[in-house]
Amino acid sequence: MKPGSASEKNGRASLSRHRSVWEMRSDGWIGLVDDLSRLAILPPEHPERERRLAHVRAIVEQLAPVESYWAFPGGRVFSELAQWIERDELARAHQAARRIHRVLAARTYRHDVNTLDSDNELPSQIETDSERQAQLARPYFEVLIVDEMSASEEDALRRRVQRKRNAEDDFIFDVVVVPSFEDALIATLVNFNLQAVVIRHGFPFRSVNHNDMLRRFLDGMDEGIEKMAEFERGPLLGRQIAQIRPELDLYLVTDVNVEAIAAQVGEVFKRIFFGEEDHIELYSSIMKGVGERHRTPFFNALRDYAKQPTGVFHALPLARGKSIMNSNWIGDLAQFYGMNLFMAETSATSGGLDSLLDPVGPLKTAQEYAARAFGARRTYFATNGTSTCNKIVVQALVRPDDIVLVDRNCHKSHHYGLVLAGAQVAYLDSYPLDQYSMYGAVPIRHIKQTLLDFRRAGTLDRVRMVLLTNCTFDGIVYDVERVMMECLAIKPDLVFLWDEAWFAFARCHPIYRQRTGMASAARLCETLKDPAYAKRHAAFSEGFDWDDEQRVLDTRLLPDPAKTRVRVYATHSTHKTLTALRQGSMIHVWDQDFKDKAEEAFHEAYMTHTSTSPNYQILASLDVGRRQVELEGYELIQRQLELAMSLREQVLHHPLLKRYFRFLRVSDVVPTEYRESGVESYYNDENGWNNLEAAWRTDEFALDPTRATLTIGATGMDGDTFKNKELMDRYGIQINKTSRNTVLFMTNIGTTRSAVAYLIEVLVKIARDVDQRISDMSAIERRIHEKRVRSLTLEQPPLPDFSSFHFAFRGRSVEGRAGTRDGDIRSAFFLSYDDANCEYIDMAEAAKAIQAGRDLVSALFVIPYPPGFPILVPGQVISAEILQFMAALDVREIHGFRPELGFRIFNDAALSRAAQATAARAALALSGRAAQPQEKDGEIKAAATTTPAEAARASSTTRSEE
Repeated sequence: MKPGSASEKNGRASLSRHRSVWEMRSDGWIGLVDDLSRLAILPPEHPERERRLAHVRAIVEQLAPVESYWAFPGGRVFSELAQWIERDELARAHQAARRIHRVLAARTYRHDVNTLDSDNELPSQIETDSERQAQLARPYFEVLIVDEMSASEEDALRRRVQRKRNAEDDFIFDVVVVPSFEDALIATLVNFNLQAVVIRHGFPFRSVNHNDMLRRFLDGMDEGIEKMAEFERGPLLGRQIAQIRPELDLYLVTDVNVEAIAAQVGEVFKRIFFGEEDHIELYSSIMKGVGERHRTPFFNALRDYAKQPTGVFHALPLARGKSIMNSNWIGDLAQFYGMNLFMAETSATSGGLDSLLDPVGPLKTAQEYAARAFGARRTYFATNGTSTCNKIVVQALVRPDDIVLVDRNCHKSHHYGLVLAGAQVAYLDSYPLDQYSMYGAVPIRHIKQTLLDFRRAGTLDRVRMVLLTNCTFDGIVYDVERVMMECLAIKPDLVFLWDEAWFAFARCHPIYRQRTGMASAARLCETLKDPAYAKRHAAFSEGFDWDDEQRVLDTRLLPDPAKTRVRVYATHSTHKTLTALRQGSMIHVWDQDFKDKAEEAFHEAYMTHTSTSPNYQILASLDVGRRQVELEGYELIQRQLELAMSLREQVLHHPLLKRYFRFLRVSDVVPTEYRESGVESYYNDENGWNNLEAAWRTDEFALDPTRATLTIGATGMDGDTFKNKELMDRYGIQINKTSRNTVLFMTNIGTTRSAVAYLIEVLVKIARDVDQRISDMSAIERRIHEKRVRSLTLEQPPLPDFSSFHFAFRGRSVEGRAGTRDGDIRSAFFLSYDDANCEYIDMAEAAKAIQAGRDLVSALFVIPYPPGFPILVPGQVISAEILQFMAALDVREIHGFRPELGFRIFNDAALSRAAQATAARAALALSGRAAQPQEKDGEIKAAATTTPAEAARASSTTRSEE
């Protein structure tokens, strides 16, 4: 076949549709086996033969460089297969390709090193318990060797590694040899089996592979590396691999001054060896390094405890399963769960176990391993979900009257945590997406403006924390490092709490990782220590007018490295996106001042909110989930990402589905002004994933592609109906996020291609049903349906911004009456406990009262589901816009609102008393005296007298200034 022939071009075109090299590899082997099976029986003169042979050669051309980055089948074996095809030994090639594909699909190469040596038919999966136990008992991994080697040298190396295998080894590994700097980076990104990299002395920069799909991994590579001396490339390669996949163990083998190199880059490499003098030690080091990540100290301790004979003479009749085994009626519980669950049930903290509240043994070690895995300085486990984690962090860091900047649409646990902490809350508004009845995220400009407002008011010193959700339920992700840098430029001691409940998985993937709280904190710390940054900051600050607020807002700010402290906390719902039992969560800390300013308070808050009887099974699952993150997290997240993109592409191109459904793209949920890259869709056939990577590097907000929001308004069904009556009741598909005209599908590490196929099948069935219903409608029914569709697609109620806190709940922020946004939700929250302070008002009466000029102030959190954010918080003024939004909602579930009664609001007498207390505090503060208001029986007693008229005037003045 001549290069560039029509047949070859067609073959390449059929492969170019793949979204990733992994999908291409999988489908390539399927196509190769299929074509070879047909070619093996076609006569030479058959007209279809040349076309299929051209397609086979195109597949081989695509697969050859990819297979060179895996130990199985490996470049040498694949090269032999390609030679059989070129020699027209197609029957032999088909048999070999079929066997290789079966081994790859079954992954039997992971526990049987001789899978290609037998002539027997291979099973399509691991079918026997012994085979499965072999794989579990001795997990398999691959080691990347970066060195120029001949084929014979590579074979000799592989034989040497195999000879070192011992039946007592905990793992087995094979080697992959690549000859260049570029090949090493590609292999690191392509090969999921890698657990260690050995970088040898001296190798070229350029790869000889020119596969377009593989070259995309190298976009942005610094061409200057090619001019470096070969002995300098090893340490640089190690640093780059550590940034891409920090979980890998790196080893350097060099022939130059090993001591000097160890001093310079020792923190990157696990060990540095001189030449070949310690090849036995290198083998042992590799095994030990993987063993450290594989070790699960608490899970192992709990498993060992379950095997011990124990007499229980304290709490928990369920311990050791005794209350079940002695029962005539509840034996089915053990049958359902299995006895190991109950054998491990205990309230003991001895016998090899540990205390969550004061860990000194395996739990302490497990949390240290988790900190390593997630890039934190310290990590704490929680068994009460991220709701508890959020309250712990807030209580530990926020004191009464501290001001906290909070995304109004954050999880309700933050609102309640701030009530308990007694914070002054300044709610931030996310940009609205009215057409989809959802919010995006809080623009950095809005956060900066809020900080400047406090500076102008003279209360910036009281601003303690910025609390944001990353990523949001709908998948909007912040540029975390930029947010922190610009905020710290205005107030260098700010604390950041990033609620990453839905983003725990992000650590595993290089694209996601850069926008996590912990990775950004580490990077920011390194930046601030860099002398080059100090010079950059000096140039920036010279002549910069900090009093020019417009310039401050329009400029990308740089914090002062001499003053800035990096204090970052992140909370993870590990159970939501990684492997852990429900309520298993973690708190990650990167706080330079933790020891001096937070440790004692943190431990007290942890004691306050953590159960003294934590569930050990949850803790063990967190330990095992951490192991999975370090050993196969990258593979699982990449697969999750690909399945999400596959789902999106199927709906986009299906002729029936695209009539009623559409998955939102980044351009739909991130407005143009926040997309510096200009990228509208993260994937296309021309650029592959490059759009995704470019946008995540530069844009203020990015979209997590694994959050697939489907618009359904064209069906005439709202989100709640679609979720419950169609997806759940009819087809058993579970989701938990809807808006008025959208439903959210999330892929996760447990999602399979079969699950995605089933979802597509269900969507097709629903679309056909809708099609059939519309075709059967009468003219009147059709007009009703069209009106419903128009309402869902074109007539969405505008999402209301946060109105304001009533003057009565402005607390100390009324000092100077400078129009800051903060309020005291704690006093409002507890004031509502006394029914004498409250009344109810329905929607119609509320509208008339607002029009007449009365201040209606909510006594409760009011949260419609969907969209699931608080429309009102205690102490907030009910605005006409909020009423309009509430009236337009067609959802059944609204927490804090009783349809038969209406809104629970504060009556005028309660507001008057509260306003008097607030005005008194303001007066005393302005005169330099301290006020001490007292609370009794839900009524706030003022320390000084202010008439209701004066309070009303003060309230009016404050709102007008806002």
